[in-house]
Amino acid sequence: MTQPGENLPRRTLGTQGLEVGAIGLGTMGMTMAYGAGDEPGGIATIRRAYELGVDFFDTAELYGLGTGSNERLLGRAVKDFRDDVVIATKFGFDLSDPERVGSELDSRPEHIREVTDNSLRHLGTDRIDVLYQHRVDPDVPIEDVAGTVGELIAEGKVRYLGLSEAGPDVIRRAHAVHPVSVLQTEYSVFERAVEADVLPVVRELGIGFVPYSPLGRGFLTGTVKPATEYPADDMRSWDDRWQPGNYEKNLASIGELTSLAAELDITVTQLALAWLLAQGDDIVPIPGTRSPRRVAENTASAHITLSTADLARVQEILPRGAAGSRYPEGIMPTW
Repeated sequence: MTQPGENLPRRTLGTQGLEVGAIGLGTMGMTMAYGAGDEPGGIATIRRAYELGVDFFDTAELYGLGTGSNERLLGRAVKDFRDDVVIATKFGFDLSDPERVGSELDSRPEHIREVTDNSLRHLGTDRIDVLYQHRVDPDVPIEDVAGTVGELIAEGKVRYLGLSEAGPDVIRRAHAVHPVSVLQTEYSVFERAVEADVLPVVRELGIGFVPYSPLGRGFLTGTVKPATEYPADDMRSWDDRWQPGNYEKNLASIGELTSLAAELDITVTQLALAWLLAQGDDIVPIPGTRSPRRVAENTASAHITLSTADLARVQEILPRGAAGSRYPEGIMPTW
């Protein structure tokens, strides 16, 4: 197998000039959702990713739970090579109440500008490469959102507009106001909902696609355990795919994928990422990890080519994705 490095294959996202390595790095888990954070470990992981050719790093205001901690971590990690990387961050939540962090949306134009200025300061940079709306705000017309980000692009504070978890109608309406370069939504062999309606629209409009949670929130790493064995601050303790009944079905599917990966002399993680990359050259997954070793494993997947038979076997094992919903009722993104 080819080893990763500075020759990480390149991919183009959108038609506005955004080009990045075929594998990015998501930083959410370095400060939230997967237990207590480890800043030195996070910085070491980000820098190792860069050494391996990764130049696309994903953060968000939300990932710092209103403190900016995740953006500051990323900014410190890349400060020595800032001009060589693409930084993506997100706005869209009202984080003013610590008791309700992540439960209220706010994409008002004035709030977008406030969050952008805060993110620039936290990241220690003079521009944000990709600015996403984190979740669609039903109280703010998407035309106003796209128009505001377009103004920030004209001002030089932002380079490209992105959307996250937006449906076909919202994508079309935003794109009519200002070109959308990239859409970010959950997509993996475990989660396939975007295949029916979303992927066809972004491809019609020439928008790149960035799958988050491409490893099924860790299920596809082969190191899983039942929900009851995770601490309360780990989202897998309540994720429906880890609950009794669903967990056993998903574990059985992972067993079959692991057997296929062993036949190919790769890991199940690499199989999952190579499968995603094979879905189109407009796709750049952003697996999250706190481990430099895992980063090396993930980036190696960009050099794996799956055969038609391999892809068909994955489809046989998981024809519709995982058992269990990806979010609890009430916070599930709606298109």
